[in-house]
Order: sequence, then C-alpha cells, then structure tokens
Amino acid sequence: MAENPRQLPRTLWLGFSLLTGLMALAYLVSLAQLQRAHPGALPVLGSIADFTLTNQSGRVTTLADLTNQVWVGDIIFTRCAGPCPRLTRQMQSLQELLPASSTAKLVTLTTDPDFDTPAVLQKYGERFQADPRRWFFLTGTKQEVAALAAGSLKLSAQAVKADDQKNAADLFIHTTIFVVVDKHARLRAVFETGGEGVEWSAVQPRLLETIHQLEREP
Repeated sequence: MAENPRQLPRTLWLGFSLLTGLMALAYLVSLAQLQRAHPGALPVLGSIADFTLTNQSGRVTTLADLTNQVWVGDIIFTRCAGPCPRLTRQMQSLQELLPASSTAKLVTLTTDPDFDTPAVLQKYGERFQADPRRWFFLTGTKQEVAALAAGSLKLSAQAVKADDQKNAADLFIHTTIFVVVDKHARLRAVFETGGEGVEWSAVQPRLLETIHQLEREP
C-alpha cells in the first residue's frame, strides 16, 4: 500500500530521530570501549544542563540537588518487559555495594512520563529496595525528561509506533547504558550494561571504581 503523502514528513522525522539516537549510541559505545582500553582516562564528555523534575516521593528535584555529588544515570520505563528490569537490578546492585560513607547518587529517568507518575515510580522502586535518599526515580513532562536524558546525558529513547508494537509493553526503544556524572555536573564515563561480549560481573567493579575515582577528585 502506498504511503499517505501527508504522513511522509512525520515518518521521515521519526526515522531521522531514530538515526540520530543510534549515532549517539554508537558514539557512546565507542567511548565505553575506549574506557575499557584505558581505564585511567576519564575525559569530560559534556556538561549537564539545569533541570527541574519530580522524584518518586513527589519532591521537586533539580541539578542543584546533585551538585558536589557523583551520580550514575540510566533510563527505563516501568511497563517495560525487556531490558528495564535487568537495568534496575544492576542499579540496585550498585546501591548495595556503595559504602555508607559515599555521597554518590543513582538517578533513573523514565521514557514514559505520562504513565510513570511519582506514585508509580515509588511502587516500582520499592520492588528493588530503592533507598529514596540515594536513588532518585525522576519524571516530568516529555520535553523536560528528554532535555535531560537526550540533551545532557545522551540517553536516547524512541517511541515504537502502535503498528510496530509486538505486545502491550513494547512501547519504547532506548539505550541500556549507565552514564556517570562528576561533582561539577560533567558527564565523565559511559558503561555498557549488557549485550554481546559484555559481562556485568566485569563492568560493575570498574563502574564502582570510577565512582570512587571521581569522588576523590576536587
């Protein structure tokens, strides 16, 4: 069936958005590979712009709440039946291994802010014993979340068109990386969390050492 010409610009825009996300992901994966080859190198990869979102407790959270603290970020959605539970378990393992003396924070963004309200995120976090003092689940408007996720953290997400969804939970395609931000709101490291040739048991200690290294920086 021929495509409706009026739908073509939207299709091209979605294709361009997906291509842009894939290019950004390829860039970040290459950085992750560079870090594996040179574990001591922690270049500044970008700066985090100010943001205003809401955490799972219903409290406003801004960049100022994370200033002078190292933090690890990722992106998921609570209805996800794919990689999101794995990502959240991996984030949970970081929470369990960070010493009480560490001020590092964990920040999980949602790709599905219309559904993932603070109450939904709180219930989801409780499934993984998330400590709200350490681990923030953040939501907001789609534009606000995208500005932080894609604009600053390079965490891309793309909605799956209804005709292409394989099941009710097949709503988004998104990155499955963890990013690390330093005390001065600068993106400093990227870690793959799964996929071919990636073992979390090897990634986890390197990620924790990166956190500790950045905490030692002035």
